[in-house]
Amino acid sequence: MESEVCSVASGPSIHFAPSVATSATSHDWEMRSASPAPSMYSVTSSLRAASYRHEYGRGINNYSEVYRLPADDEEFERLDHQHLMFMEVMGRYPPPLPEILADDTPGVTKTCVDLGCGSGSWILDVARDFPHCSAVAVDLVPMQDVNMPPNCRSEVDDINLGLQHFYGAFNVAHARLVSSGIRDYKGLIDEMAQTLRPRGLIQLVEFDFRVYDVNKRPIMPSQLDEETPWVARWMNMVNIAVEQRGGEPDAANHLHHWLSTHPDLEEAVYREFWFQTGPWKHGDDPYTARDNRIGAMMRDDILAFLKSGRPLLLSNGLDIAMVDELETNAERELINASAQTYIRVQNVYARRIAY
Repeated sequence: MESEVCSVASGPSIHFAPSVATSATSHDWEMRSASPAPSMYSVTSSLRAASYRHEYGRGINNYSEVYRLPADDEEFERLDHQHLMFMEVMGRYPPPLPEILADDTPGVTKTCVDLGCGSGSWILDVARDFPHCSAVAVDLVPMQDVNMPPNCRSEVDDINLGLQHFYGAFNVAHARLVSSGIRDYKGLIDEMAQTLRPRGLIQLVEFDFRVYDVNKRPIMPSQLDEETPWVARWMNMVNIAVEQRGGEPDAANHLHHWLSTHPDLEEAVYREFWFQTGPWKHGDDPYTARDNRIGAMMRDDILAFLKSGRPLLLSNGLDIAMVDELETNAERELINASAQTYIRVQNVYARRIAY
């Protein structure tokens, strides 16, 4: 089968993690552009065009029928802002990462991969914070950053096809909010574990495409009535659409079990984070003020996500009038902070056993 892998690197030659034939992919495309900076590589216009198609006014990846959220500049801007919100609440990195990526072994290049990297915010931070490391970004479309560090490489690939070409290559393997594009998330964990060197770190962050009420109970489709918040109705439609496309919207709720019982992993740590969907708390104490500030950031993320989810819902057969009604009412509800609801984000990290 013809390969769909391409690599984008920047800067002078350095020791990257190996990239060879994938399970179903791998011809390299020449990507050196006429960039003003001779060391910069970027995707030519023809290759970039081959990576996308336009649906309902948004740029969608051209390789996966499972992942149908946009991969355009508007979506990458949303993900960049979301990254800042996550860093403030969850911390920049999981606690073991700095020690794992420390430059403490002569002759050994530490390595990190970000699977489904999106805009690349997380892996770019890693590349800049650990300049001695080799950082690899993998997604369905090429990562484009005019300031890509010299130790960072971007590869285009569908991780549903397997990661055999990366086995034993990394000290850290990271994936965040990829469940909507993954057919078999438990299988992805198996693959990610195989990419790790002994005592390497796997880090996963997901949410379950649900909205939770003020008592932190999920608002399910069976509970829909006139009082159901519009943002919950919209999110339930997205959940259904993701599942019908072949993704695993519920993967977040299984991460802890999957990692803590995996035979190749140990020291699993589970964390959950509750994000208000808006600045709806009352009070002027510092804790309430911080919760409302983070809630405003999540509100803005969801407002942008309403636009991002539109192609998914419409391509899944929902009537445009229904999508418009859901979107308009959810937007009004979010702006007015009239519904006291939460988004639950779950994070699990673990170490590969020494062998």
